[in-house]
Amino acid sequence: MKQILVTGGAGFIGSHLCARLLEEGNYVICLDNYFTGSVNNILHLEKNPYFELVRHDITSPYSAEINEIYNLACPASPVYYQVDPIQTVKTSVMGAINMLGLAKRKKAKILEASTSEVYGDPFEHPQTESYWGNVNPIGPRSCYDEGKRCAETLFMDYHRQNDVRVKIIRIFNTYGPCMSPNDGRVVSNFIVQALQNKDITIYGDGTQTRSFQYVDDLIEGMVRMMNTGDDFTGPVNIGNPGEFSMLELAELIIKLTGTKSKIVFRPLPGDDPKQRKPDISLAKEKLGGWEPNIALEDGLKETIKYFRTII
Repeated sequence: MKQILVTGGAGFIGSHLCARLLEEGNYVICLDNYFTGSVNNILHLEKNPYFELVRHDITSPYSAEINEIYNLACPASPVYYQVDPIQTVKTSVMGAINMLGLAKRKKAKILEASTSEVYGDPFEHPQTESYWGNVNPIGPRSCYDEGKRCAETLFMDYHRQNDVRVKIIRIFNTYGPCMSPNDGRVVSNFIVQALQNKDITIYGDGTQTRSFQYVDDLIEGMVRMMNTGDDFTGPVNIGNPGEFSMLELAELIIKLTGTKSKIVFRPLPGDDPKQRKPDISLAKEKLGGWEPNIALEDGLKETIKYFRTII
């Protein structure tokens, strides 16, 4: 039985990961400070004797006997990470240092949940792992984007300098049950507005694109990445190469919810990327043929079903 630490384990993605790791027969320590995570996401896991919940902020050191670490802790949407941008940077950078230090001491393997935001507003489309990105280092999104870029740097330096076994994945837009209705992400925003029969707000002209992957596909890629050989560090794009405009997404959600909502347009926020689409060739090659299996419409139906229970 492996002992696995999941930071940010009560969050949207972390809670799904904890459930998957428990299903596989592991002992799971879920670490979260509940800034964006919620105990409601992991309540169904608490009766499992191999599940341990710890309230903790990874900007402070933590120690436990573990074999693997999944480092997911960090607010991931502008609504949350711009509340306290300094703390966001600390979470990415100091959190990475603390978790890498723990991995070094315990000789554990550690995975960094990085982000497609390291590519910024890309000139290369679709984005490959070799692309260095186009990121504003001093803008309102920089606390998150540059924090994650620095975390990737730290992971590679701990690997080269201290032989820590590291893995880096770059997560593209992900959606599914356990998303917060207030996180400001486009999928949750549109669904909540539709279910409340409010106007669906599109920022910009609706032509900017994103690639949406269902959370189950992400978790599968994440676990496969952790199980690769020590000689493979990544980074690896984990995302769905299907590309949709904001307008297409809004129209699909209107259709699936049967809402009376109308679409309205607002000015685009600063530094918002115009396009996002992963090249997943490397993931297919290194992760046993991994690719997303769940179509956007099918995933949205499950997500809408979840939101109907909480709104």
